[in-house]
Order: sequence, then C-alpha cells, then structure tokens
Amino acid sequence: QVEEAAISLWNWAVTKHTGSVVSDEQRAKVRFVACKLVCLCEGGDPPEGTIRRQILMCMKTGKSWIDIGKADLADGFLEIAMSSIEKLYGKLLKETDDEANIHVHKADVEKNLFKVLSYQAESVFAQGDFQKAMMCVQRCKDMVMKLPKETCYLSILCYNFGVETYEWKKYEQSSFWLSQSYDIGKMDKKYSVGKEMQAKVLRLLATAYLEWDCSLYLDKALRAISLANQENFHPAGFFLKVKILLKSGASDEDINSAVAEFLHHEMSLDFCLNTAKLLLEHGRESVGLDFLKSVLQRFESSPDFGKIALLHIEFLLQNKRELLAKQKVEEIIIGHYTGKQLLPEALNQLHIILWDRAAKHYEAKSYSEALHWYNYSVSFYTPGQIDQNLAKLQRNMASCYLHLKQVDKAKEAVKEAERCDPNSIFTKFSVYKIAVMEKDTDKAVAAAIEIGKLAEKPSQHEDRLRADENTGTNLLSLAAQIALENEQQVVAIKALEYLSEHLQDCQQLFAALKCLVRLMLSKVMAEDEEKRDEDINSILSYLTLAHKRLAESFTEENFTGDMRILEAHWFRKVAWNLAVQFRGSPEKMRDFFLLSFKLSQFCPSDKAVLVGQKTCLLMAAAVDLELGRQEVTPPRQAELLTQALQHLQACKEIWKILKLTGDFGEDPTDTLLLLYEFEARSKLNDPTLYNLMESVWEQPQVEVKTLEIIASLAMESPARYPALCKKALKSALNLHRKQTVIDAEKFSKCLHSLISLALPTGLTDLDACVLQEVWDYFEDALNVVSSIDAYPEMEILWLMTRAWNTGILQYTVGKYKEAEQWCGLGMRFLNHLGSLKKSYE
Repeated sequence: QVEEAAISLWNWAVTKHTGSVVSDEQRAKVRFVACKLVCLCEGGDPPEGTIRRQILMCMKTGKSWIDIGKADLADGFLEIAMSSIEKLYGKLLKETDDEANIHVHKADVEKNLFKVLSYQAESVFAQGDFQKAMMCVQRCKDMVMKLPKETCYLSILCYNFGVETYEWKKYEQSSFWLSQSYDIGKMDKKYSVGKEMQAKVLRLLATAYLEWDCSLYLDKALRAISLANQENFHPAGFFLKVKILLKSGASDEDINSAVAEFLHHEMSLDFCLNTAKLLLEHGRESVGLDFLKSVLQRFESSPDFGKIALLHIEFLLQNKRELLAKQKVEEIIIGHYTGKQLLPEALNQLHIILWDRAAKHYEAKSYSEALHWYNYSVSFYTPGQIDQNLAKLQRNMASCYLHLKQVDKAKEAVKEAERCDPNSIFTKFSVYKIAVMEKDTDKAVAAAIEIGKLAEKPSQHEDRLRADENTGTNLLSLAAQIALENEQQVVAIKALEYLSEHLQDCQQLFAALKCLVRLMLSKVMAEDEEKRDEDINSILSYLTLAHKRLAESFTEENFTGDMRILEAHWFRKVAWNLAVQFRGSPEKMRDFFLLSFKLSQFCPSDKAVLVGQKTCLLMAAAVDLELGRQEVTPPRQAELLTQALQHLQACKEIWKILKLTGDFGEDPTDTLLLLYEFEARSKLNDPTLYNLMESVWEQPQVEVKTLEIIASLAMESPARYPALCKKALKSALNLHRKQTVIDAEKFSKCLHSLISLALPTGLTDLDACVLQEVWDYFEDALNVVSSIDAYPEMEILWLMTRAWNTGILQYTVGKYKEAEQWCGLGMRFLNHLGSLKKSYE
C-alpha cells in the first residue's frame, strides 16, 4: 500500500508539473518523498521492474535537486541509482545465458549509467569539485563511442561548464571544459553539435585564453580562433582574431591579411565600424584608415554612409588632427546641400561632435575657434527654422561673442535664440547678461524677474535634462555674481531676492541673505528718507526669511547646530542695529527689535543674549504703548495694548531667569515692567489691574516718580481710575514728607494734582467729608509753605486762589460758616506770597 501511494504521489507530481500547478522546488520535494517511500519498500530480491522504476525515480529526483540549485541533496539519490544499476546488471546476467540478449541488456544498462554519471558530473560541478566532475565526464566520454547519440548532449554539458567557469573567472577550468566540449563534438560527425556550435565553443575558448593570461596563451588563443573561423565564419570570430593579433603585437601586414580575409564576406556596417574603431584605438592608423576607405567604398550607396564619416572625424579629432577633421566636416556640409544628406541619427551625432569640440575650445578660452565649430553646426539649419537645439546653439555662440566683446553679434544670437525658444530660462539668462554688460538696469531687472519666475516652474521643454531642480538657483546665483562684478547693485538685489526664495541649501541661503542685507543697507544709506520705507521693508522680509529657515533647519543633516548659532547671532545683531538706527520710525524699530528677539531664540541663553532679549521685548512693548497713545481707533488701540502685554509677559519670564545670574540693583527693568503693564491694563480696563496694584502697595520701596507716573497714567484717556490715582498721589506725598529735605518743587506739583483730583473746579454741592479731606491737604501745604522758603510762589498763589474760590462757592449756596473758614484759609496763604502779595492785599 505504501508503495502504491508513493507511485500515485509521483504520478500526481508529473501531471501537476505539466500544467505548472506546482513549482520546480515543490515538485522536487514531492519526488523526494515518493522516491524515499519506494526505496523503503524495496524487498530482499526485488523484481526487474521494481529496480528499473527505482533507477528512474532516483535519477529524476537527483536531477530535480540539481535543477533548483540544491546539488548536495542529489548525491544520495544518484548513488542509489548507481547501486541499482549494478544490481539490475547482475540480475540480468544471472537470468540470461544468450550472448545476444546479454549485449542488449548491457547496452540498456550503459544508457542509464551514462545518464547517472552525467548527473553526478553536474552535481559535483555545482558543488565546486572540479576533479570529481572531470572524472565523471571522462567516464561519460569513454562511453560515447558506444553511445554516439549522446555526443551532442555531453558536448553541450561541457560547454555549459565552460561558460559558467568563464563567468566565475576560473579561466583554467573554463579552457579545460571548452576543450573537452570541442573534442567530444568531433567524436561523431553524425551526432555532433554542428559546425556553428563548434565555432562558438572555440571562440569562447580563445576568449578564455586571452583573459587567462594574454602573453602566455596568446598562441593557443590564436589557434582556437583560427579553428573557429575554419569551422564556421562569423563576424565575432573575425573581430576576436583581429583583437588577438593586436594584443600579440602582430605586424600591420599580418593584420592587413586578416582584414582582407574579412572583406571577402558580407558584414554589416556597424560591425565594420566596430572593427575600424578597434584598429584605430590600438594605434593601427594606417590599417584602420585603409579599412575605413574600403568600407566607405562598399557602403557608398548606403543611407548609413554618414556613420563612416563620423568615425573618421572622431578619429582625427582624438589624434589632434583638427584641420583634417574640419575638411571632413566641410565635405559633409557640401554633401548636405548637394543631395547627399546624413540620416537624422547621424546628423544628431555630428552635432554632438561639433558641440563637444566647440565646448573644449570654450573651456580653453579659444572663443573664436569655438565659434568656428558652432558655425559648422549652424550650417545644417535652414533660415527661419525653429528648433530648441538651435536656440541652445545661438546661446552658446552669444556667450562666445560676449567674451570677445562683440556685443552686437551677441545680441543678434540671443535674438535668434528668443525666436526659437522664448520661454527658456537659459535664453532669459543670455538676455540678462547682455543687459548687465550694457548697464541697462531696467532690462536686466526685468530679465532677472523672468528668470526667477521660470525657476518656479518645472521644465517643460528641451532643457528638461539640464534644467533640474538646481538650475534656477544656479542661474540666479550666477546672475547676482555677474551683476556685482559689473557694479549693478539694483540688479544684484533683484537676482538675490529670487535666489533666496528658491534656495534649499541653508548655508547658501544665509550667504545670499547676508549679501542682500549688506547691499540693501548701503542702498538705504544713500537714499532720501522718503524713498527708504520700501527698502527697509525689504530688509525686514530678508530677516523674517532668515528666521523662518533657521526654524526649519533643525531637520537638515548638513546644517549643524554650531552653524545655526553662528547664523542666528549674525542676523540678530543686524536686526538689533537696524532697530537702533531706525528709531525715528517707531513701527520699524519695533519690528526689528522683535525680529532680533526671535532670532536670538536660536542662540544659547547666556547672560548677554538674555539681556538682549529683555531689551528687545521692553522696547517693543514701549513702542506699542506709544502707538496706542496716538491711535484714535479703539479696536486698533486695544490691539496695540494687547500686543504690548504679550511682550511684557515674555519679558517678565526672561527677567526672572536673568536676575538669577547676578546683581541688577540699579537696573530699572522692574519699574518699567510695572509702569508699562499698568498703562496697558488700565487703558484696556483690565479687571486684574487692582491685583497688580496690590502688589505695588505692598512693596516697601517704591520711588516717588513711579507713584506719580502711575497717578498720571490712571487718569490718562481712555483709562479713568481716580481712586488709584489718589492713592498713588497720597503715597507719593508721604514719601516726599519723609525726605530729610523736602523738594518743594516736586511736593507742590504732587499736592497740586491731588487737590485738583479731590476738588474738581466749579462744583458747589460737595460732601462735608470731601471738603474735610481737601482742607487737610491745604493745611498740610500751609505747614510745608511755612517751613520752606523755596516753595514755588505760583503754587502758593494757586492754593490761595483755590481756597478763596472754594469759600466763595460755599457762600453762594448759603454755607456762610464754611465760606468764612475757606476764605480765611486763603488769606493765610496771602502772608506767604512774595512779590505778588501787594497785588492781592
């Protein structure tokens, strides 16, 4: 049952393989299982049929493993097959006495033996065992005389071994296998591989000798290729023979003889040209040129005749025979206009040769010679023809004319290029170069703008191969350089502006932006103030772009952290200096300070940087507050005040860190932050204002001036906080009183403000408490006036007048007692007047 199942499995694999249902590897595995099972079922004395089946299955299983590259798995099955063949042969001899039958059985067994030996040769060869493979093939070769039909198979097997070892560069083994293949192929002409195959084997054998050791095996290589050409003439055989002769250093006579032999056969033009190239490349000029002449005669009527001329021109140019090459080109030009035109492919190749020669002269600064070769190329175009290659050609010629200072001719060439390809970025660049040379600023700027616009678009024309992603930036960079070399500052600025928009490389971008900043600054310094605004805005845009790209540069591998810090320092310092320089324009100053702050965020937070950041934000807040004071539109005013608060909040955070780095006892930052924040919140009617002031009242040391400014700001429109104002003024007065020597001028002003706030002018219906409070202020003033001689006389007069007028107002409402008190208070100030006393007595 197991044997039947194994045979069924084997047959199943055969049928499935036919329809490609299973892969080669799957089939090998199925055969492996089936064969193993059959071998296990073998009895002590199996019948002939069982042995034959086992031989077949083992051979095919072994071959399957070889075919899928697992030759080591094949060896066991091939050994079993070999053992089974011996068993079968012994069994047949035992069962047969007839000589004729014995001969038949022997022949039958030898066929199987040959196959197993050839499979074993494949297996050991695949495993790299050259000696065993050689022994197996030798046994097969000994059997070929009895099995002539296997001649072809064994010859091809050896050839395949030769090919593989050649590819592995094992030339000694390759030459052995190829020699065996050729020898086996000769053993039986009837069943030989044929002359073509024999010639193929010999050509590879000659090549193997050549590759193995050219000097040592040159004669063998030459004999092999001569034999190959005798067996079957093939162009490859002739070519190889010439190659071998050249390597051997054969005389021109010997090579001529080989070439003459070749000319008796029909060969393709391409093959002839390859042979001519081979001869010329090996310095056999005489033989090569003679051969070319023969080829030209043979293919004179062929439409491909141009290929021969091109090869001749290339050879002449390579050997620095430029004059002869020019003559040959001129002959082709004449032929072009006399009915002997080159095919398009050959003509394109000729243009390439001409342009390459022109380019070499251009690089050598031989511009006249370059023009000579470009003019040859122009000769093949008809007047009025529109061709993008012609546009390229004209642009190249224009460059030559410019170097020769022939501007008019350059302009004509560029005009022709514009006619052929007006939308080419390279054509626009040619226009630009001429405009710069002629110092036509408007035209140069317009051309720079066109180049910039075209750089934004992907190439859609003949320049596709050349106009890669860097072409636009390369041309703009070159444009800026040309403008600077020609002292065209305005033009250079425009080119650099477009360049900075397209540069991807951070280092190049920052270099361009630095150049732009310097150029624009020199321009601004030379301009009237009326014209500066636009250029200052441009500088702002450059610095903004620098900030943007610094933020993006963290993802770029080639832009290191140290590079980023250096660039950030440069741009932040520039922004700082510009903010200081343009202090006459508050908005510009603020924008530059803010940019300096943003750029400094890419720098290490050392003390100097933190101080700079603090100052930038304070200045930005101050400007926003100042602009807010001047703004009449409430929404815009609120926006400015809100911005100021944002700057102040950021500044406070930095100030906290900065104070940890040292002593800032004399630094006014705390005071400024307080005053700025108070002004912003009071004018925004911010409910947190009172919380802010609570922290102020709690401070032990607040300067009088600070309190006076708070009082002033509390009543500055649109703010109105009389209670805060009064409290600030009272605190200020208290501080004035505590002074060792009271400053009468400052005290009088503070008291003046407090009285004006508490006692509005013209009000009659005043609360008694208010009047009492104000009375106390007057009494306080009278005490100070009495004790200080320097109290300002005009302030004494104002106090006297306010007290008297308050009394009069009380009189008008029938409060006579209060009127008498207030008028009497006023009279008390009269005694302290100086020069004005008599006037008021």
